[in-house]
Amino acid sequence: MSDIALKGKSPYKFLFLTLILILLDQAIKLWMYYDVLPNHYGEIDLIPDFFKLHYVENKGMAFGMELGGEYGKLILTTFRLGAMVGICWYLVHLAQRNAHSGLLWSIAAVLGGAIGNVIDSTFYGVFLNNAPMGVSTPWFHGQVIDMFYANGLDGQYPDWIPFIGGDYNTTPIFNFADACIFCGVVSILIFQQRFFEFDNVQKPTTIEEENKNDEISGHIEISNETLAETLEVEEKLNDEINEEVNEIVIEDQQFRLTEETSKNISEENPDLETKN
Repeated sequence: MSDIALKGKSPYKFLFLTLILILLDQAIKLWMYYDVLPNHYGEIDLIPDFFKLHYVENKGMAFGMELGGEYGKLILTTFRLGAMVGICWYLVHLAQRNAHSGLLWSIAAVLGGAIGNVIDSTFYGVFLNNAPMGVSTPWFHGQVIDMFYANGLDGQYPDWIPFIGGDYNTTPIFNFADACIFCGVVSILIFQQRFFEFDNVQKPTTIEEENKNDEISGHIEISNETLAETLEVEEKLNDEINEEVNEIVIEDQQFRLTEETSKNISEENPDLETKN
C-alpha cells in the first residue's frame, strides 16, 4: 500500500461538521417550539404561497412518514441509535483509510442528521413533553419536530408524471436533520465513482508493486546466472593457467636435470672434455 494510504486523515474535522449540523438542527427545532409555535401560530411564510416554516410533530421517520404499531416508535428510535453508532464508526474507519474527502463530508452530514433526529426521539418526550398519549414511557418516544414546507408544490399533477401524476399530492414536511441526511446520501450517489476512486487506485498500486518485485526478482536471477557463468569462465582460465604453469615447471625441471647430468659426466671424464 502506498505511503499516502498508510498516513490516513484525521476524522475530527469531519466530526466537527457533524457537531455543527447537530447544533443548527437543535437550534432551529427549539426556536420553532419556543418562539414560532406560541408567537406565530406555528407558521412563518418565507416565500409567499410557495415555501414556509410550518410547525408539526412527527411520530415516525423522515418527511413525516410513520412506523405504526405499539412498539413502532421504540423500534425506530433503537434503529436510529444503532445507525448513529455504525455511521460514526464507518466515518472514522474511512478517514483512517484516507478515503475521498467528499465521501467523508457527505457521511458526516448523514451522521449529523441521524443524531439530530435521535435527540428528538430520545429526549423530547421528557423535556418538551411531546410524547404521544398512552405510551409506557416518554423516554425514546419523543416526537421529531418538522418545519420546512414547500406548500407551493402541493396540488394535482398531470397523469403522465410518474408516481405522483393523477392524484392530489401534499409535499412532505421535513426538518434540517432530514435535509442533512438527504443531501449527504444524494451527494454519495451522484459522486460515487469519484468518492470510491480510492479503492480502485489501491489495486493497481498493489499490482504495480508486484510487477516491480517480479522485475527485481528477474534481474536478480539474471545477475545470478551471469555471476555463475563468469565464475565458470574464471575457473576454466585458472585451470588453463595452472596447466601452463605446470608445463613450464616440468620443462624447467627437465632442463635443470639435463644440465646437472652433463655437468656430472664432465666431472667424471675430464679427459674427454680435454680432447673435445
